[in-house]
Amino acid sequence: MFQVRSLLLASTLAIGAQVALADAKLDDSMKQLAARSGCTACHSIEAGNTGPDGMAPIGPAWKDVAERYRGDKTAGKTLTKTVLEGNNPYRSHWKGQVSGVAMPPNAVAIKEADARKLVDWILALKK
Repeated sequence: MFQVRSLLLASTLAIGAQVALADAKLDDSMKQLAARSGCTACHSIEAGNTGPDGMAPIGPAWKDVAERYRGDKTAGKTLTKTVLEGNNPYRSHWKGQVSGVAMPPNAVAIKEADARKLVDWILALKK
């Protein structure tokens, strides 16, 4: 009985380590994609330093984006479109919460498939 429990525990730990390694590789890959695509000029993963007006620099932190859209089944499609096409500054739902009010179009900086991967990764972030 003890050997079975030990084997189960060892298997569980090994699977957990593999998942953590896969997550770390995905995180690194997505961070590199975001940096190459210029996303990190306006966004960070976590809310941190504030701008001179006391708000987050330019764009919202991605963990805040993930929290806002948690449970929204259309978020991936909607945000991918926003990344590629930008948005209207007069309809921005981050207005008053971040220094920037509009997302510029980024279709020249990132391919649609990569934008979707990045958005899906962002939406999976936890606070």
